[in-house]
Amino acid sequence: MHTMVERELELDLVLSPEHSIAVPTRLTYRTADPYAVHISFHIHSEHPVNWTFARELLVEGVFRPSGNGDVRLWPTKRNGCNVILLALSSPDGEALLEASSEVVSAWLERTLRVLPPGCESERLGIDDALAELLAPTVADDRPQDQDVDS
Repeated sequence: MHTMVERELELDLVLSPEHSIAVPTRLTYRTADPYAVHISFHIHSEHPVNWTFARELLVEGVFRPSGNGDVRLWPTKRNGCNVILLALSSPDGEALLEASSEVVSAWLERTLRVLPPGCESERLGIDDALAELLAPTVADDRPQDQDVDS
């Protein structure tokens, strides 16, 4: 059985040091995809904008700068509150988003209770699939025809 942990929240899209706009967001973690977190931004369009990255990256980003390239996170303070900044970069553009550390950490803690770090590979079923793939079959028990050169 697979479990899903979701949280609706608003992130602030930082437009300048003085201006930001709220973006309805959904955080999703699925044990069926145990290494990843999914973020959907519900902007004013027909479809949400979806990002997926490593849960470990988010765990680290709560405490210290993490990531490089397309996804970078780091904790900071803004107006006396602990926040996490999330910088996203794609060929379509870049965005800097701000989230409450308290809200993201609480959601992240729920995901870690559902599936602790280090246990992700157990949910993938790789060992079971490999055992099934390598298991002897009925054909393995039959004698093989041998070609004889005459």
